[in-house]
Parts: sequence; C-alpha cells; structure tokens
Amino acid sequence: MTAQKQPQTLSSVSADASADEILKLLARDSGLIVKDFLTQEQLHRFNSEIEPPLQALRPGSTHEDDMVAAFHGSNTKRLTNLVTHSATFRGEILEHRLVHEICDRIFLPESGTYWMTTAQVIEIGPHSQAQMLHRDLENWFPFIGMGPSGPEVTLNFLIALTDFTEENGATRVIPGSNHWSDFEDRGTPEQTIPAVMNAGVALLFSGKTAHGGGANRTSDEYRRAVSFALNPGFLTGEEAYPFLVDMGLARTLSPRVQRLLGFRSQYPTGSPGLWQVDYADLSEYLKL
Repeated sequence: MTAQKQPQTLSSVSADASADEILKLLARDSGLIVKDFLTQEQLHRFNSEIEPPLQALRPGSTHEDDMVAAFHGSNTKRLTNLVTHSATFRGEILEHRLVHEICDRIFLPESGTYWMTTAQVIEIGPHSQAQMLHRDLENWFPFIGMGPSGPEVTLNFLIALTDFTEENGATRVIPGSNHWSDFEDRGTPEQTIPAVMNAGVALLFSGKTAHGGGANRTSDEYRRAVSFALNPGFLTGEEAYPFLVDMGLARTLSPRVQRLLGFRSQYPTGSPGLWQVDYADLSEYLKL
C-alpha cells in the first residue's frame, strides 16, 4: 500500500473558472468539484428526458462475469446510449464549453483528437454496497504499468443529477492517487473521501484517479448521476455509437459532436488518420 500522503478534501471551482486553474487542480489532486455545471433548467429537462427509459430498466447487471456484475451493482441502474435518449445531453452537455476547453488542452497536444468512451446515467438504489475502487484507465491495460508518467488516456465528467450525500452513495475519491507509483494499488476505502455535491454540480477527475461509487445506506433515496468520459482517438471506447445512434439524428449534430461519437475520423498525433474510408475522412463517405 502506498504511504504517500494525499489531500483530505476536493477543491471546488465555479464553471466559469479558467482552464489554467482547473488543469492545475486536476494535475495536483486528480479530481475537483465544478459548481453550477448545469443550470437548474437543464437539470430538470435532462432528468425528464431520461426518466422513461430509466424506469424501464431493471437494476443490476447483465454481464456474464461475476466480478463485472458485482462492479456494476445489484441495485444500480445504468442507462447508456444517452445521445439517443436526451436532446439536452447531445445538444447541450456534449457542447459544454468547459468539456471541450479542458479536453482540448489535455488531449490535443499529446494525443490529437479525442472521442467519447461512454456516457451513462448511474442510479444507485437503497441498501447498495460500495463499488470496488478502480481507475478508469484500467480499460486499457498497458497504461496501468506506465503509472503516473503515462499519458492521460481518459477524463471523466460526473454530474450529480440528485444531491450527493455520504449516506446515499456519493462517489468516493482518493485525492492525489494520480501520483502513486503503483497503479495496481487502488487504495482502501479508508483513504477515500466522498464527493458531496448538489444536483447540477460536476466531479471532474482523471483516469488515473482511484475512485468508486459509495454505499447507499439509505432506505429510500436514489443517487443519480450522469457520467461521461472521453479518451484519445487512438483508443477504443466502451460504446459503439455509430451502431447505436440513428444516422438521421447524427446528421443534426455539430461536427465536433459527430467526431466525439465516431461519425468522423480520428487524427491522433503523428497519424495520417484512423477510422477512415479509402484513406479519406469518414464524414465524406457518410456525406455529413
């Protein structure tokens, strides 16, 4: 277990804070709170749009692997394909100024273009155990061994859609865990702190951050959030959006959101292009 001392609180900034300030805190602490990420009107609309498909879901996992199923949570719902379900998500959240400003600053110099790994509403129900601690970069195994010196391979924006409290399952984070020398060390629950925040506030954290969903010890509260993560264009994401999102809907999206979803080619640093057709941009083939 690492003996490195980590900060005991998460810093918080407003959504209009400078990218320089946010990047400094992100690099230092591995995560931070961004206040007023969504307006109350956006929050209401988004919750209204996802309510019907979320209610239609059964809690628990459909994964065949027992460990993955436990990771997903027995009384947790995970709603994916949010681009299809929510106009607010595809038209406003994915167009959020801060999302692109931070991702441009982190991914473009080192990795080139980036796209979306996954976007899901995660609702942790009552009497749920804490999720096992993990780092999001574990999706791409070689980066575990690179440790803190490796590139940033994913950034996660987790927006509270209901108030987060320690009792109802607020996401737990180990600040400073992005600096640990051994990324196979995920830390212990005792090292975590809860990301307590009001609905509409976001937790931004690095893929190098040890974290996990908290235990929901209440009998009647449902802790709801939307988590969406982005990764460099040379890495495969979790959701295969071109097979999920209707082509007619994709045509209504901005070029940068089309690229986030894989309807345009990727151009990692040093590459003439990936995800192409006849060595031309995918958007030409799709006539976007």
